[in-house]
Amino acid sequence: MKNFWEKLPKPFFCLAPMADVTDTAFRRIITKYGKPDVFWTEFTSADGLVSGGRKVLKSNLFFRKIEKPIIAQLFSSNPEKMRQAAKYVAGLGFDGIDINMGCPDKSIEKQGAGAAMMKDMKKAGHIIQAVKDGIKDSGKKVSISVKTRVGYNKNQLEEWIPFLLSQKIDALTIHARTRKEMSKVPANWDYVKRAVEIRNKMKIKTKIIGNGDVKDIKDGKRKAKETGCDGIMIGRAIFGNPWLFAGKIPTTKEKLKVLIEHTKLFEKLLGKSRNFAVMKKHFKAYVNGFDGAKELRVKLMQTNSAKEVEKVILGSPTSEYPK
Repeated sequence: MKNFWEKLPKPFFCLAPMADVTDTAFRRIITKYGKPDVFWTEFTSADGLVSGGRKVLKSNLFFRKIEKPIIAQLFSSNPEKMRQAAKYVAGLGFDGIDINMGCPDKSIEKQGAGAAMMKDMKKAGHIIQAVKDGIKDSGKKVSISVKTRVGYNKNQLEEWIPFLLSQKIDALTIHARTRKEMSKVPANWDYVKRAVEIRNKMKIKTKIIGNGDVKDIKDGKRKAKETGCDGIMIGRAIFGNPWLFAGKIPTTKEKLKVLIEHTKLFEKLLGKSRNFAVMKKHFKAYVNGFDGAKELRVKLMQTNSAKEVEKVILGSPTSEYPK
């Protein structure tokens, strides 16, 4: 339902959309060990979904009811294709559709999508309307939201945020950096605080979600209190720590056991559509902070299947490893 935002606690916690990270396998692991209040999928090309690419991209949109509420994130600079994709995605049972207007990936920006949207407010408005039209076409009640940054080469907060809020969206996630800053400088949460002030002055109900450098739940609650934002989105801190939203600190043994579980799940669910190398970016996150971690990672990077990963970990001489 569209009003699921109203039923969330304050602050609520969301999992950030991260390409080749927050896929269906990792989300299943996170659901089991520490579910957030709201899930996001990886970003998906709307253009691809309405072309021959749908067959490949469908794996981005696999989810189970236990993951709800879950939001599908799309990107495009083509209103007609965005409308068609929004209709298709709304029909899959997602609780919301989020528009990526902050990703700095050059291949996405070349299409005029992602962070490039901040340079063309008129087009951004057309894209938001296209998603609304697509949702209407589907006959479903699905929320609409935007994830963005505070500006392209400089702080555009005072123009960009009021514009987005005027589009009558249900939620707005603000990554507290500019496109130019990437993740090279610390996130400035004063930007999030200012966005909340703008929202309050406009007297609208759009939820403001802060994003950038949140270490854990405690840190997120502190940032929410200081800025007044409604929700907190966490990205990089989830790497190697599916227990993050549960506030649990795992042992080495638990982390390695779940790494085996995660790898098997990845192979089972995504083995036919994705290269096993995608899974390897998780190895460094799971395997660190103990004697022999580096040596074990080197061996794991040479593996090419879940079976090999399990064999390497179980065959390690260190008693900390799960037997």
